[in-house]
Amino acid sequence: MLKSKYKSLLLTVFFLILFSIQIISAKTLPLQDTIIMVDPGHGGRDSGTYYGTVLEKDINLKISKQLEKTLTQQGAIVYMTRKRDIDLSSIYDSEKKRGDLYRRLLLIKEKKCDLYVSIHINWYDDSNLKGAEVLYNPINKSNKVLATEIMNSFKEDLQSNRNVKTTDLYMYRNITVPGVLIECGYLSNPTERKLLQDKKYQELLANSITKGIVDFLKKENKIKFVI
Repeated sequence: MLKSKYKSLLLTVFFLILFSIQIISAKTLPLQDTIIMVDPGHGGRDSGTYYGTVLEKDINLKISKQLEKTLTQQGAIVYMTRKRDIDLSSIYDSEKKRGDLYRRLLLIKEKKCDLYVSIHINWYDDSNLKGAEVLYNPINKSNKVLATEIMNSFKEDLQSNRNVKTTDLYMYRNITVPGVLIECGYLSNPTERKLLQDKKYQELLANSITKGIVDFLKKENKIKFVI
């Protein structure tokens, strides 16, 4: 009888500890079960902008993989439009670029994402121009809020002096799910070009974007668990 009571006590303690761990885990993961699509811009035949052998598509993918890791650590369910050096166009597409973009937006819709972020890098003729910035399309009223929160993170973490902008590019005007286009910096700026290729800076970008997303969900009252 005593042994039976002892076993029952041990089981009770075990389940209490397990339940407590689950509660703590939920409370410390602000993006728990939030479905996010990370879209590394360009890929395959489309290099994006470039400087010599430094290609935008490669840096976009590295930043996106780091962002996938950071978002997952905060509890998010993360999908990526590409995980390697490919574009998403079909051999039957007469316009390869449009076909690539169309399939990206289809993926975002099919996965029923709560939001998406599209990762790109800028270029401008004036090599003095620098700074990460965020663009949005007003098709969804939440887009400006998301853009602003990520931009605020960039200003705080990266000392970017850029501001949010609107975009009417094909992909972003055709997705009603909340999301933004993120230009992580200027490949045309020598200092930023070096930073964008640095793993530590890519991690900093990913952390800053993640912080902005968390702040956005707080503002929209969509955090699933209270921290």
